[in-house]
Amino acid sequence: MSGMLELEGGPRCLRNVLGRFATGVVAVAGRNPGTGRRAALAANSFCSVSLEPPLVSFCVAHTSTSWPHIRAAGLLAVSILGAGQREAATRLATPGGDKFTGLPWQASPGGAPLLDGALAWLECTVEAEHPAGDHTIVVARVGALDAPHDGEPLLFFRGAFERIGG
Repeated sequence: MSGMLELEGGPRCLRNVLGRFATGVVAVAGRNPGTGRRAALAANSFCSVSLEPPLVSFCVAHTSTSWPHIRAAGLLAVSILGAGQREAATRLATPGGDKFTGLPWQASPGGAPLLDGALAWLECTVEAEHPAGDHTIVVARVGALDAPHDGEPLLFFRGAFERIGG
């Protein structure tokens, strides 16, 4: 035996099973300080890593065309999306194009794009990147944060953006 576990049903079955674990949804965005170009992506793999030092993480697909631009900005913002931000999440999850057209946003204290109406936000710098299969695990250090809005979170469940109670 090679030591590799063969999954019965393959990747599609794994995706189906893991899709039954509801996760929150965040927007990860950056803005090139020289050109002003904004880039963003949606992630459902966001989590707290450490309180001291303040670290969070999220995963980015190796195929992401947005991540190189966000990383190059040097400073990124994580917007924790609310239930009413399904359209924004869908747009940010779609590859290509200017994802900010029609999306209201404001600058974080350091200038990274924050989506208006987000439940909370964190301004971060990349601390480390770890290759993991077809994704990269990004560990980011939190420098500023706020929770300006109350409300229900936007969830990702069974391959779709949902809200509590459907």
